[in-house]
This record gives sequence, C-alpha cells and structure tokens, in this order.
Amino acid sequence: MTEQGRRAPRVAIVGAGAGGLTTGVQLKKAGFEDFVILEKNRGVGGTWYRTRYPGLVCDIASPLYQFSFELNPEWSGPYPPQSELLAYFEHCAEKYGLLPHCRFEVTVQRAVWNEDEARWALTLDSGETVEAEFVVSGVGMFGDLVYPEIEGLDSFSGTSFHSADWNWDHDLGGETVGVVGSAASAIQFVPEIVKQAGQVHLFQRSANWVLPKEDAPYTEEQREVFRTDPSALQAARDEVWNTLDPGGAGAFTMIHAQMAEVCREAMAVVEDPEVRAKLLPDYPWGCKRPLLSNHYYRAFNRPNLELVTEGIERITPASVVTTDGSERPIDTLVLATGYETTRFASVVDFVGRGGVAIADAWSDGAQAYKGVMTAGFPNLFMLYGPNTNGDSLITTIEFEAEYAIRQIQRLVDEGLAWIDVKPEAMAAYNEKVQKDIAAVEPWQAGCRDYYRSPSGRVVTQWPGRMSELRQLLETPDLDDYETERR
Repeated sequence: MTEQGRRAPRVAIVGAGAGGLTTGVQLKKAGFEDFVILEKNRGVGGTWYRTRYPGLVCDIASPLYQFSFELNPEWSGPYPPQSELLAYFEHCAEKYGLLPHCRFEVTVQRAVWNEDEARWALTLDSGETVEAEFVVSGVGMFGDLVYPEIEGLDSFSGTSFHSADWNWDHDLGGETVGVVGSAASAIQFVPEIVKQAGQVHLFQRSANWVLPKEDAPYTEEQREVFRTDPSALQAARDEVWNTLDPGGAGAFTMIHAQMAEVCREAMAVVEDPEVRAKLLPDYPWGCKRPLLSNHYYRAFNRPNLELVTEGIERITPASVVTTDGSERPIDTLVLATGYETTRFASVVDFVGRGGVAIADAWSDGAQAYKGVMTAGFPNLFMLYGPNTNGDSLITTIEFEAEYAIRQIQRLVDEGLAWIDVKPEAMAAYNEKVQKDIAAVEPWQAGCRDYYRSPSGRVVTQWPGRMSELRQLLETPDLDDYETERR
C-alpha cells in the first residue's frame, strides 16, 4: 500500500536480460515489490543466455559492460566470454532477490491496454493473462533471428542451424561446413570452428572492417587489487567511459579514416594477397557496426578456410551453389545472419489506445520519445528502445530504467492513472534525432546494415554521447506528457 492507502501498482517486465534485471533492482530500491519478470528462456541473462556459439565474447570492455551498482572484480580480462557474462547476470539476479519475481519459459504474445481500468492485460503463450498497471519492455534489439531468403534453403538435408541458436550436440569434427554471413558472430566463431572442421567455406556478402583489441587477460595480481580496492575498480570503469564517451557517434565522422587504416594494418597478417583484397570493404569504417577481433584475419592463413565472395544462387540438399556456377558439398550449414534488430517492443503484439497495434503505429519504423515511451501506449516503458544504441547498452539501459522508475513514482505520488507522451513532443524529438543522425557521415554511405527499418530510416542508433543521453533523461519534461487522474 502507498502512504495514501492506495494499492501499489503492479509492474510487468518483459525479459530477464540486462534491462529486466536493472529494472527489478531499481524497483526494489524505490520500494516497489509487486512486479513480475516474464522470461521466455529458462534463466536470466537475455541474449547472453540464449546465444552461446564458440568464441562468443563481449565487444565492449568489461569495466563498462556491467551494472554501475555491481562492479565485478573477477573478470578474466577486458572482453570476457559468454560464460562469465551469464554468470554475472545470474549472480546479480540472486544477490538482489530477483529470482522470486521471475517466471521462466513464458512468452508474452500480446498485450492490450484497457482504457477504462488503466492497465495492461498481457497474454502468455499458455493462454494465461497477467495484468499490470505498468509494463517495462526489456526485449531490446536482439530478439527474433534473421533467416536468409535463399532458394532451396529448406531442402538442405544436412545439419543446419542459426549461429545464435548453436547446436552443441552436433560435432563439426572433420566436417565440411558452410557459413553464411561474415559479420559480428562469424568473426568470433569461424576462427574457432576451423580448428576442428575439415573444411570451412565462409560465404561473404560484403566485407567488414575488423579492428584489433587490447585483450591481455587480467593477472591474479590485478584481480586482487580490484577485490581489495573498490576505487581501482571504479577507476577502470571511468577510464573506459572517458575513452568512449567524449567522441560519441560524432567520432564516426572524425576518425573513420584512421580506423580504416588500423584495420588495413591488421589485415596484413593475411598471407594471400587475393584473400586480403576480398576482405577489404568498399565502404567507410563506421558505415556498419564496428567489429573487434584479434583472431579473424589470422584464421585465413589456415588451409581449411576458404573465403567465398560470389553470391549464393541456391542451396541443394547437399551443397551450396554460387552465381559463378561453382558447387561446394556441405555437411553442415551455419547461418550467421543476425537478428531482427529494428522491431524492439513490437516483437510483442502491443495494442494501445484506440485499439492501435504498435506494428501499425511504427509502420514507417520504430520511434519513441527519448527512446523510452511511444505515443498512444500509456504506461509502457522501453529499455534499449528505438535510437538508443550506443557505446555500452548496459550503461544506457540503467539511465532509461531510472527514468521509467521516476515516472512510475510520480504517478503513484500524484494519484495518476496513466502517462502518455504527446504525439507532437515525440515527433519533434525524433525530427531532431534524425537530423543529428544525418550529420554522421559514415551512416549515410549507403550500407545495408541493421541500423535501418524497411523504410530506410535509422531506428537503432543514438547520434550523441552516452552522457548526453543521460542528461536528456534526467531533464524534467512534464509538459511533453499527458496524464489522467486515477
């Protein structure tokens, strides 16, 4: 009960990844205990629970890729593997008492806003309905998988799977493996699977810039300093923040030529000049997601890795046929083709005011006010929502969760039933965001990337600095919302 004698509102959180966990922690900190975390997987961790391909590591340095309220002194190095990240999120869920609030192996299929009762009704895949006054979407960007549209893909009779849904029961030892895609996941797992497969054919649609990284493992002495001196742990975090934040998205324009040169120098380890030429992108660095690896380019010196740049014409029951007429027999096919990154909260069928579905409201591409609320969907907050992708998602998610909790607290304190961003405020905000995005030169170079909705609008990227997003979310904005008393 609140101080005024009213029942405290219930909050439903969709997803037990970084967004769901930090929301739970901050709800408890604010005194809200009536919340449920609905998670389709069997445990917490989100993407780090589901995705477990060989060689999977974080591409943001660990001092910043963690919650500010739970700094970890035990990372094995600056870019820890999936197993450590998952263990970290499991530790946080247990330490902060979130597991009793979690319901696992449940998928939210639909959520409908009830105008009269001022609450959401969430329908689960079991048919059960969960009601809550507030919903926090923690589904983020990396939910549904992308499968390529290739003739004959369904006819393949060998083993096939998506890299984000790795088949660990299948042994690649001695096999001929075809990998479709050469971006973020492939640059990590290809150097690993070539160590066991007989032959790997990597089918590359377009080359990617791959930067080296400083990834020396932490020594036991360093970890002991982190354990015993919290200021050293904070200093390591501050160092990464101070390296990444000053440039923000504007750095893509300023340093893309320099970064491209660093990548070219890294490519020099590739011994075959023809392969090296095929690995060289024809677009500026920063046009697509920047990638990091110390192993990818070196893998091409192995005799059992072939880079194929001819397009795939079709797939047969036992082979991949390219546009030059070549046919390569394949035992296993791995689809490294990424995620549906532009859907955000619309992976759930949210139905807001007036019966409007979020997919229809976002027919021109996902948009939100400050990345957190979208007009016509009261009491729905999004974490890692439209146009918030930047340097460290965990860092920005914390800012967004704090913003959502402040709004919920305000409604409780003022006896309000709901809050909804004004359409004109959201439109003005997004006009400014898109103008700033247009000024980031490499993003306008015509790449096919995950940044854009089918309409062509960039819907994933934040065009500023992390500190600017934090300041924006901390700035009072009551006039941009409409509310109604309970």
